[in-house]
Amino acid sequence: VLGIETSCDDTAAAVVRSDGAILGEAVVSQHEIHAQFGGIVPGLARDAHAEAIDEVVALAVERAGLDGVGAVDAVAATVGPGLEICLRVGARKAVDVADAHAKPFVAMHHLEAHCLISRLPDPASARPEFPFLALLVSGGHCQLLWIRGVGDIAVLGGTLDDALGEAYDKAARMLGLAAPTGGGPAVERVARAGDAASIALPVPMRQRKDCDFSYAGLKNALRVQINERREALGLGEGARLPDGDAADFAASFQRVAIAHVEDRLKTAFKAVAGDLPDGGAPTLALVGGVAANAELRSRVGALCEARGWALAVPAPRLCTDNGAMVAWAAIEKLNLGVSD
Repeated sequence: VLGIETSCDDTAAAVVRSDGAILGEAVVSQHEIHAQFGGIVPGLARDAHAEAIDEVVALAVERAGLDGVGAVDAVAATVGPGLEICLRVGARKAVDVADAHAKPFVAMHHLEAHCLISRLPDPASARPEFPFLALLVSGGHCQLLWIRGVGDIAVLGGTLDDALGEAYDKAARMLGLAAPTGGGPAVERVARAGDAASIALPVPMRQRKDCDFSYAGLKNALRVQINERREALGLGEGARLPDGDAADFAASFQRVAIAHVEDRLKTAFKAVAGDLPDGGAPTLALVGGVAANAELRSRVGALCEARGWALAVPAPRLCTDNGAMVAWAAIEKLNLGVSD
């Protein structure tokens, strides 16, 4: 199956076989295009997708060792959620290929594809069987999902304001750490040299025992603390902090941001306790772009081990937006006889 992904700022395609083998993939990132604007510019993103899509699809097919795009058995594309004008580029390409070669077309939900990629056979990770719990963490979404089957998903909780990835990006900008690859990796990298207990920041919504997420309060508390530190050092507004201070703020922010995730996971474990299948450890799938964060993976893994849960985490390159997740999710649908 050929999978195409253009929901945001990555033009991606992959060819995946029904046994889970990723035969070929290609991606063109737009990080450098949007970095100067401090966020994604939809019109520029659409134009970049339109310019790259043909080459990306052709390269994925070539790397798969196929004679041409007509050699695939089906074509899939992300159709939402995402930037509508960007989604249209990938969906139009997929439909054109499917029509030209009389192949089935599968429309994929972006977030479901992120969740189902955790079921791609991988000897390095547990493979969740239905039902399983998914923690989806990305730039635009932060959700806990109870996944009973393909297309059968219950939302236990979601973000009330800023998603985790968005909070990381804003923290990076406050600290002057924004990088072409996004603020999250920059915060994670700098935090390694910091003291995570050095800055007192509030863990969000500790008084609430539900599965919803909120990072607006933490973001504002971080801004206040950074401004106070600048003032104490005699620095002007917006001036970059010394490296040591920036590392401490990054580490402290990351500690508290993940503590909020841990709190919500504990609540989710209790919420689904009555629906767990008999036999074997229940499984949590950690998915989405922020799932590539090593500290998050480590702490969620420790929590799962302590609570008797198995943890399934895709390889880091399959956590961020990619064509393989779209193709694999389509395979899951096609196995049930579903196409569009």
